[in-house]
Amino acid sequence: MQSYHRAGSGLFLAAALTAGCSRAVANHAAPDHAAARVAVLAADSAWAAAAAAGDLDASVSALAPDGIMFPPGGPPVMGRAAVRRHMQEALAIPGFSVTWQSDTVIVAASGDLAYALGRSRYTFPDSAGGVDTVHAKAVSIWRREPDGRWRAVVDIWNGAPALPPIRPTRGSE
Repeated sequence: MQSYHRAGSGLFLAAALTAGCSRAVANHAAPDHAAARVAVLAADSAWAAAAAAGDLDASVSALAPDGIMFPPGGPPVMGRAAVRRHMQEALAIPGFSVTWQSDTVIVAASGDLAYALGRSRYTFPDSAGGVDTVHAKAVSIWRREPDGRWRAVVDIWNGAPALPPIRPTRGSE
């Protein structure tokens, strides 16, 4: 009889724990991917506007503290302090400008990571005293931070001809 009581208690405990876990899972809301997509596009647009306006502080704050940039033809720029120096140097070049637009954002199933595909345009002085324009394609990876704000954790771009919007046929929304 005593072993039945222990087994019954064990079964009761297991059932109670399972019920509690299933209630916790049921109460956990599924990620709102549409809202995340809108939030990432808004964060990306704000970052692009800050960069176009030459606002160094707002540009740097769009990047996570551990963020990394992969500029074309150079080594990775790792962390906010290094990114600040990199952006400050670029923005100080007379005639330099940057604009970009992300066309597609795809949010991970978890709802806390996303990537954006986009196009950009850079202008800067050329060696003959004119202005050179370079078009590029880009991928940025975004993470929802503990404060709920989306910040870029990886930003990479390279040269490309002027492109139409980048919209993958599979998996884009």
